[in-house]
Amino acid sequence: MDFPFSIREIKFKAVIFLSFTFLVATFHAQNFDIDLLEKINVHRNIALDPMFKGITNSVTPLTIGAPILIFSAGLIHKDSSLKSKGILLGETLLVNAFITTALKLSIQRDRPFVTYSFIDQQSKAGSWSFPSGHTSSAFALATSLSIIYPKWYVIAPSYLWASSVGYSRMHLGVHYPSDVLAGALVGTGSAFLSHALNNCIHKKVKEKAKRQ
Repeated sequence: MDFPFSIREIKFKAVIFLSFTFLVATFHAQNFDIDLLEKINVHRNIALDPMFKGITNSVTPLTIGAPILIFSAGLIHKDSSLKSKGILLGETLLVNAFITTALKLSIQRDRPFVTYSFIDQQSKAGSWSFPSGHTSSAFALATSLSIIYPKWYVIAPSYLWASSVGYSRMHLGVHYPSDVLAGALVGTGSAFLSHALNNCIHKKVKEKAKRQ
C-alpha cells in the first residue's frame, strides 16, 4: 500500500494534525466534558468494573506483544516481510508514545478525579490526563494492524477493542471524554504518519538502488 506523499507534505500534514489535537484540548473548559464523564462514571453499572479493568489492563501486554510476536514469526519462518511488519508496528507505537508524552507534558491537565471529588477512580493513573495514553496506544495498534492487514476480520475486532479501551478509561474515572477523543486521534494519526514515512523511505531507497 503506497502513500503518494512527499516528506514536505507529510510534515505539513503532521503540523495540521497536531494543531487540531491541541484545539481539542480546549474542550476541557466546556461543561459537556465533565457532564458526560459523570454520566458514564458516576452512574455506571459497577458490575461491569472487572470487565473494563481487564480491557484497560490489556493495552500494555498487547502493544508490547503484538510487534514482538509478528517479528518473531518472521524470524521463525525466515520471512523478511513479517519481520518488517513487526518492526514497523513497533516504530508506530514508539512514535505514538513520543507524541502522547509530549502533549501530556505540554498541556499538563489534571485527572478528572483530582479536579472533581465525585468522580470515582477505579483504576491506577499515571501522569497527566490529556491525551489518554491507553487510548492512543490502542488506536495506534489497531490502525497499524488494519493498514498492514486490511481485512475486515482484522479491522473490526481491532477497532472494537480500541474503542472499548477508550470507553473503559472513562468508565473507570481516569479520563475525560476529550482525553479519549484526543488519544484516538493521536493514535490513528501516529499510525498513518509512521506508515507514510516508512513508505517514503523505502521508495527513496529503491530509487537510489536503481540509479546505482
